[in-house]
Amino acid sequence: MELDSALEAPSREESSLSGELSPSALGQAFSKILHSLTRPEARRGNVKDVALKDLGDLIEATECDRLFEGSGARLRGMPETLGQVAEAVEKYAAPRKEEEGGGDGHSEVAEKAAKVGLLFLKLLGKVETAKNSLVGPAWQTGLHHLAGPVYIFAITHSLEQPWTTPRSREVAREVLTLLLQVTECSSVAGFLRGENEDEKGSLSVILGLLKPDLNKESWKNNPAIKHVFSWTLQQVTRPWLSQHLERVLPASLLISDDYQTENKILGVHCLHHIVLNVVSNLYLVIHAVLLCLLDLFPILEKTLHWKGDGARPTTHCDEVLQLILTHMEPEHRLLLRRTYKPAGFCEEVTHALASYFFSFIFRLGILTVRHLKVIIGYLEVYDGPEEEAFLFGSRVSCRLVVLLKALLKLICDVARDPNLTPESVKSALLQEATDCLILLDHCSQGRVKGLLAKIPQSCEDRKVVNCIRKVQQVSEGASYDGT
Repeated sequence: MELDSALEAPSREESSLSGELSPSALGQAFSKILHSLTRPEARRGNVKDVALKDLGDLIEATECDRLFEGSGARLRGMPETLGQVAEAVEKYAAPRKEEEGGGDGHSEVAEKAAKVGLLFLKLLGKVETAKNSLVGPAWQTGLHHLAGPVYIFAITHSLEQPWTTPRSREVAREVLTLLLQVTECSSVAGFLRGENEDEKGSLSVILGLLKPDLNKESWKNNPAIKHVFSWTLQQVTRPWLSQHLERVLPASLLISDDYQTENKILGVHCLHHIVLNVVSNLYLVIHAVLLCLLDLFPILEKTLHWKGDGARPTTHCDEVLQLILTHMEPEHRLLLRRTYKPAGFCEEVTHALASYFFSFIFRLGILTVRHLKVIIGYLEVYDGPEEEAFLFGSRVSCRLVVLLKALLKLICDVARDPNLTPESVKSALLQEATDCLILLDHCSQGRVKGLLAKIPQSCEDRKVVNCIRKVQQVSEGASYDGT
């Protein structure tokens, strides 16, 4: 027998006699159908349509005990083969990238979905019958392999999307209802997380099936995959979602980090749900959300232009920074820091917030001055060398020269200002700039004093020299009433 003929799907006549097939022949028949469903469409034309029809006939004619129970190595692999067939059938009915924009492709997908839905109803019906007739775990093993692909199919086609029709949605919802009945679950949430505490649920299996289609290269090949992931994610709440954080967070970030607004919004909804329902690994969640926000704000506020004829309007970026600073503020109250530290919550949150502190300042630019009171209060805190996660010393050190130059330029510009600026304003600015130099010296363990040492010898401006000397005096322990 030639290879091509050996791999053809079994004819309907052979399928009608499946009750008389040996276990090995039955397994071979399913394997041939699987091969037909997974081989490239272009090579075989409508071979997948034929294979789907033959599969339906084979399932209908095969007794449930032949599908889920027997002996021999091949038959022990039958549940796994059925699972692979179900996976291939689900992909057969899935929408494709070129069909996302509309056209005849949508109606073709809906027609395929209706056919596949009827086939899954037959298969689940066999499982339901096997539950009542078989003794042992055979039907459970079969259901374990079938549940994931069947669920993905049901969600793909039960939601109102361009590739669905009222008929395909109706069939898909019937499939979902029967799946919950067969698995003895009262809801989709129970199916995903487990109805009881000792049940694992199917979320891990489903995320594993979605993973190959949720990477940077492939996630747009199937326009339904993002909706299936998002809808599934929304069904799982705390505390069950925490254990799946490492699997749901990358996909949520992938969807949010897209140029299409629709995907950005969908991804943000996913991240929002994760934030609300993940009680552990809070650092990772806040890290991800802030990263997302930093990318979103320039897009959302790109139409805001400051004309320079008045106060620059407050934006969402300002509000978020203020919120971050508010949450960080307890950390510069030492008693409160030590109160929260045993639980680890405040420490974890603040570490995450602090890691993006300078990123927000960079985005705000000069508007950072609106928040200086809180920022300076945070920088002033020192709670011992072991609190290295909350010290800005290492951060200040690498920016010391830049900050010092900026402050010195400000002092020189104010001191030599030729305009009619009131002396009281100039004095206030010089005093505040001097306070900043003193604070910078403390944060850098006295390095500012050394860098300023030669300036009084070469500078002829009395006001500038006075500011420098005040910094040196305070650094040496002398009193200073400027603040």
